[in-house]
Amino acid sequence: MKVSDAVQRRISIRAFKPEEPPAAVVRTLLEQAARAPSGGNLQPWHVHALAGEPLAQLLHLLASEPWQDQPEYAVYPPNLWEPYRTRRFRNAEQLYATINIPREDKEARLRQMAKNATFFGAPVGIFLSVDRRMGPPQWADLGIYLQTVMLLAVEQGLDTCAQEYWAFRSQPVARFLNLPVERMLFAGLALGWRDDGAPINALRTERDPFEAWGEMRGFQR
Repeated sequence: MKVSDAVQRRISIRAFKPEEPPAAVVRTLLEQAARAPSGGNLQPWHVHALAGEPLAQLLHLLASEPWQDQPEYAVYPPNLWEPYRTRRFRNAEQLYATINIPREDKEARLRQMAKNATFFGAPVGIFLSVDRRMGPPQWADLGIYLQTVMLLAVEQGLDTCAQEYWAFRSQPVARFLNLPVERMLFAGLALGWRDDGAPINALRTERDPFEAWGEMRGFQR
């Protein structure tokens, strides 16, 4: 599979089949992704992959844990401005439209959001954390690693959903994983095979045209 094909196929999947991919496949994905670049080769990522009983234990724990008062970090800037506000609004509208949840049905939207806490039924849940002393450049490196995992998963016929939702549930996860205090939970990643029969998996989010965000200068041909 070409990289360009993997980029086109990858979408955020929010309904998974229960079948668990082999441990060797998951480990290979995580190890190969470590070839992702990082400034000064710091390799700032820390990764925990859960399946089977450990994953079930965590999900059971989360079911009784209250929502955090404050997220681990601000997932979005306050008072989001244009064009970002409209992009986010449009994404939510399209997502809930696939499962027939109207804008005014807040309870149904919250129930759908709560499915993040089960990794949308994925058989593998992956957590990525980073040392709190790291700065924005290392966060960018962590994002490059995460993207590399997702593209390698596509190559293996697997699907993913990256979840910053876990910033709102970081405390119980950190306790469960025994993260040291200097380590901050950044994101989760649901991994498995998509349920092709789930309407929510039909969503393919829009992208603005190049002219909205890009420029090219000085090219002769």
